[in-house]
Amino acid sequence: MSKVLASLPVGERVGIAFSGGLDTSVAVAWMRDKGAIPCTYTADLGQYDEPDIASVPGRAADYGAEISRLVDCKAALVEEGLAALTCGAFHIRSAGRVYFNTTPLGRAVTGTLLVRAMMADDVQIWGDGSTYKGNDIERFYRYGLLTNPNLRIYKPWLDPAFVSELGGRKEMSEWLLAHGLPYRDPTEKAYSTDANIWGATHEAKTLEHLDNGIETVDPIMGVRFWDPEVEIPTEDVTIGFAQGRPVTINGKEFATPVDLVLEANAIGGRHGLGMSDQIENRIIEAKSRGIYEAPGMALLHIAYERLVNAIHNEDTIATYHAEGRRLGRLMYEGRWLDPQALMLRESLQRWVGSAVTGEVTLRLRRGEDYSILDTTGPAFSYHPDKLSMERTEDSAFGPVDRIGQLTMRNLDIADSRAKLEQYAGIGLIGSGQAQLVTGADPALIGEISPGGAEAIASRAEGEEDSAALDRAAMESGTD
Repeated sequence: MSKVLASLPVGERVGIAFSGGLDTSVAVAWMRDKGAIPCTYTADLGQYDEPDIASVPGRAADYGAEISRLVDCKAALVEEGLAALTCGAFHIRSAGRVYFNTTPLGRAVTGTLLVRAMMADDVQIWGDGSTYKGNDIERFYRYGLLTNPNLRIYKPWLDPAFVSELGGRKEMSEWLLAHGLPYRDPTEKAYSTDANIWGATHEAKTLEHLDNGIETVDPIMGVRFWDPEVEIPTEDVTIGFAQGRPVTINGKEFATPVDLVLEANAIGGRHGLGMSDQIENRIIEAKSRGIYEAPGMALLHIAYERLVNAIHNEDTIATYHAEGRRLGRLMYEGRWLDPQALMLRESLQRWVGSAVTGEVTLRLRRGEDYSILDTTGPAFSYHPDKLSMERTEDSAFGPVDRIGQLTMRNLDIADSRAKLEQYAGIGLIGSGQAQLVTGADPALIGEISPGGAEAIASRAEGEEDSAALDRAAMESGTD
């Protein structure tokens, strides 16, 4: 049975996620005009594009909302963002830059907490301004139903009556003016912006064209670092972590995690850190393009991953990256609270994040131009005293140990050589013309003559003592 209503539920309460922009403002007024009872819920996400968030519920009342509430989501959003940071839940990378999933994080919190607020008012129908082509329509749908299984969904942009009457910004603004209602945004912007405490998203309109680059965007969380006229002094900053959580900036502790994130945003923002231009795959697999800001998350991420590399072994780091990217895609799809995501989150936070304690000092310049000055911590796997290229006392191993280790490699080297001989025998590689296009340069490999694998794996002469030990081991059953 479909949970989505195709037409306006006249006479019923409809909860609207209200931002105060043109789309949601006209939706509230239109629903009231057509006989529904709109109730608005505004999420305070610490968004940088709305400096007067406290006034938004009052605006909703002007458009006809029966209930208009402001729901403080900042603390919850910061906690979910810190969990994503600990897990490395960031799967999108374009031209070497990371997208920190700041919009999917915001949707997980908004979709959950606003529906809870609606339930407290016995509002069982939910709508928002998301369109059918994007990601948010599915994200909000999933989080809404996870929170309230009895929820029904009414989205104005899926209602033919709404779309036919108010299908564009021109029609919406004219409708408001014709009904004597205020219209706060008379000039249409070149692109749309959506923001929360973790980041800002700029997309659509002119930014759908790839020849309009990052320099056409006016940052709202940072500075135009590409502009030589913008003066950006060099700055040193030290980030401290305890068990996977950032706890200090320049030695200062903060009253709340929200305050720490705001400080990280301020520091990263004044250098233009964390701004990226991404081409990504939407949930429906269509390509889209966005320009993102995330100055605080970028700053914390640099320090966190530096500590991860200093503390954990190679396989743990590989697992962190692989599972973190899987988790990032799940979050992007609106599955941050699904069992498979919870399983990954718990594992990464417990076994990776809990061990990450230490401090990283950075020197920030412009944009992504920074240097790591120092990395300290109580439990590093990095031990220069054990593995220095200089002479050391109490070294972890000596020359004879390394000879034995290299000898053990003969088996797998011989196996690789045997495969190369096999490939050469059928003309795939070698100095002659290869039959197939391969990733190996024939000139690099050269002539491959048979018999080399046996020579690698065979025992050299003069190793009678070792042979005797081998026989003894085999006879006693020692593996």
